[in-house]
Amino acid sequence: MEKVLPFLMFQDGKAEEAMNFYTSLIEDSRITEVVRYGPNEAGEEGTVMQATFTLKGQEFMCIDSNVKHQFSFTPSFSIFVTCSTEEELDHVYQKLNEDGQALMPLDNYGFSKKFGWVNDRFGVSWQVNLPK
Repeated sequence: MEKVLPFLMFQDGKAEEAMNFYTSLIEDSRITEVVRYGPNEAGEEGTVMQATFTLKGQEFMCIDSNVKHQFSFTPSFSIFVTCSTEEELDHVYQKLNEDGQALMPLDNYGFSKKFGWVNDRFGVSWQVNLPK
């Protein structure tokens, strides 16, 4: 076995937009590789056939699905972000929540100093945490 990666499948050609958003939001992050569909291939030309990106050293893989599925992302799988400051946590949560859906508003729920859970505008679920 070589490695294990979280894999995000986007629909409607949103993979590249999501990667750009995530890597701009999380410090020390970058897109590492993008392979696009070409002419006469299974997906829409120019969309992401396969890509990898890192968020704070954690590698992810993603695609633009060329097949319309009856399912999408679910909050039962989320990306957990530990923030260093309250300002950082507030900023990340606010940006992720723009055109998204708050599942747990920012608050002290007893297990950390401040915590929030949100589905972003792409449907990906995020937990942001400021430890005690």
